[in-house]
Amino acid sequence: MVDDHALVREGLSQVLKGLDPAEPTEVMQAPNCAQAFELAQVHPDLDLVLLDYHLPDMNGLAALAIFGKNHPELPVVMLSGSANPSVVHQALTQGAAGFVTKSGMSDELLDALRRVLAGEIYRPADSTAFPDFSWTSTADQQPAPVFSQRQLEVLQLLLDGCTNREMGARLFVGEETIKTHVAAIMRAFNAKTRTQAATEAARWGYRKSSSTG
Repeated sequence: MVDDHALVREGLSQVLKGLDPAEPTEVMQAPNCAQAFELAQVHPDLDLVLLDYHLPDMNGLAALAIFGKNHPELPVVMLSGSANPSVVHQALTQGAAGFVTKSGMSDELLDALRRVLAGEIYRPADSTAFPDFSWTSTADQQPAPVFSQRQLEVLQLLLDGCTNREMGARLFVGEETIKTHVAAIMRAFNAKTRTQAATEAARWGYRKSSSTG
């Protein structure tokens, strides 16, 4: 279990103890990728890695690549605060055995991990909410853009039609900071305007928040 928040690790560890009622589940915890790599090296009999996407020393996707290179037989399930379609796509096409969100129920997590341990690939239950989203990677497919948590918040507000000033007020940051994030989002989508960025975001499966319809 790799997560930089101790309370999250402890809570998930308690949940994971119910993974196999017939046999005790041993859960090893790591607050960062460096310690996780050490544990994987010292314990070659690990059955599974539950890897958070946002970690202090390395992006979860980068860590996924290292696990895949050093331990190709070890299934890695990505854990994130939301089912961001671009991150889900990146994770699954780069070798993750599954993707689960922290907002899900305990039973959902256990079901996902049992399926992965049985050799399946687990996709988020709400993946059908992204009708334009393709789970299949092709050689000429444009790589899915990956954003920071703050950029994701700005992107959501962009889709909701908020101005830079409104974004800054909601996120409690200055307009110049918002402009920087918007510019980064536009570059990621290769868009020349905010409207083009919003259109491209929708193509990747991003949607307006439910509050705006």
